[in-house]
Amino acid sequence: MNTLLVTGGAGFIGSNFVRLALARGAPQVITLDKLTYAGNPENLQGLDADGRHQLVQGDICDRALVTSLLFRYRPGALVNFAAESHVDRSIDGPATFIQTNVVGTFELLEATRAYLGHLRAEGHADKAEAFRFLHVSTDEVFGSLGSEGAFHELTRYAPNSPYAASKAGADHLVRAYHETYRLPTLTTNCSNNYGPYQFPEKLIPLMILNALDGKPLPLYGDGLNVRDWLYVEDHCDAILRVLEAGRPGETYVIGGNNEQTNLAVVRKLCDLLDELAPASRHPGLSSYRELITFVTDRPGHDRRYAIDATKIRRELGWTPTHSFPVGLRATVRWYLDNRSWCDRITSGVYRRERLGLGSEVNS
Repeated sequence: MNTLLVTGGAGFIGSNFVRLALARGAPQVITLDKLTYAGNPENLQGLDADGRHQLVQGDICDRALVTSLLFRYRPGALVNFAAESHVDRSIDGPATFIQTNVVGTFELLEATRAYLGHLRAEGHADKAEAFRFLHVSTDEVFGSLGSEGAFHELTRYAPNSPYAASKAGADHLVRAYHETYRLPTLTTNCSNNYGPYQFPEKLIPLMILNALDGKPLPLYGDGLNVRDWLYVEDHCDAILRVLEAGRPGETYVIGGNNEQTNLAVVRKLCDLLDELAPASRHPGLSSYRELITFVTDRPGHDRRYAIDATKIRRELGWTPTHSFPVGLRATVRWYLDNRSWCDRITSGVYRRERLGLGSEVNS
């Protein structure tokens, strides 16, 4: 494994990836992260002890900075996790999503193009050929499914939120840079991740923390929107496999084979919490299920996502190893054991308030 430049590596999925890459023997990982509300140095705590990891605070839109890191550390791959990623926030403020997800990806591609050109000019065409630019994306770019079918690599793009549209734009840039400049790119589109270090604006950690505090568990609409849930370590393992053996210019969709309605997920969380941290500690509460509350739906809320991961399984031999019950239990246990982490990262920045109603709903 080569030195890796990981953008957005202090976030949820990125930090899990950095940890796994180092555990699998990466000689050096350079993490570039802007350290906004969801990027947290604590997510990488303990990784600097042997000198193989370095955290650099900076913006992927800063092409000069990205270029300097490429030339200084000469990584064998750039893995791009950096993104604004919460649909509700994109409804309230889409401009930041366009800037980070579209413009930021463009700047990374341009910096990489210059770096590979320099390698070739130096006579290191072999290193330029071996380099990989891996862009981590989402299944939300494909829009919404009906009751049947699943997303695959040839599914047409039909994004329905500003977040999804910004990621779709980034995906198209990555494809264009491969086709036009022969940049050795790879793209992955994953389903909903869950697991340790996820910022508690997302469904699973939000519900865990609200339940533990005896607060309502707000479900959008009827709660029957379906998502495919992928344990974050399985996702990171898939990305490493794509880096190792993926074909430049190709896209790989990554799923967990765990389709669940939001309501089913929250009920499972409540049952696990009833077992591990009984609701009876709250006066008048016998089960966390009693806290489930249905609220106004999100504008443009996609009804169903599902993933057909045949390609990555057939070509690269990857399959997820965590069943949903196993992964969900591990996730609940992690949040129970790390309440102080949750308190610190939400202090003064985000207090689990409702986001994403949009101006039309609010007016």
